[in-house]
Amino acid sequence: MNAIPARLDHLVLATPDLAATVAELTRRTGVAPAPGGAHVGLGTRNHLVSLGGTAYLEIIGPDPDQPEPTGPRPFDVDTLAAARTVTWAISPPDLDTAVARARARGYDPGDIRPMSRRRPDGTLLRWRLTDGDSQHPSGLVPFLIDWGTSAHPTASDLPTTPLLSLRATAPSPAGIRPLLAALDTELPLAEGPVGLSFTVDTPQGPVTFD
Repeated sequence: MNAIPARLDHLVLATPDLAATVAELTRRTGVAPAPGGAHVGLGTRNHLVSLGGTAYLEIIGPDPDQPEPTGPRPFDVDTLAAARTVTWAISPPDLDTAVARARARGYDPGDIRPMSRRRPDGTLLRWRLTDGDSQHPSGLVPFLIDWGTSAHPTASDLPTTPLLSLRATAPSPAGIRPLLAALDTELPLAEGPVGLSFTVDTPQGPVTFD
């Protein structure tokens, strides 16, 4: 039940206070997340930690150096009372084919749209991802991402806390599993309130985040 999903790209830890969450994660793990960059126009920025291999943790929250965005910030960070693991992403071999296949199987992961951010060293990263109202509201069904010709975030020298396990709970796991299958992925699921948690190995021992 603690298997790590194949093609895991990253986990999303969203927070209403990025600085406070980064400090708390550093305190608990002994590892300081690296600044990722700003999502210009969206009002957010992130910090990153490698989870081993080509997977990473994204800590995302409001960017105090940007003006208020015209719409809601990504991942509902405006509505959060505390930091929470809100969703995850997988990177299929071909994003367009994966979306078409999922729709043929009865699940629409949303439209594909371009995104970008600039790293602190000035490097511009561009990627495409699925993002739409049709995505499952629980966050337990991953969105899909394709980094194209940009260097993957883990290609830079990120601090590392190896991922030991990823787990989820849902009131009706049986309703989630077919959606995961439509995306050719899986996630350890148990019955309970909607939640996503992960455990990483750190210099201070295993640490779990919800």
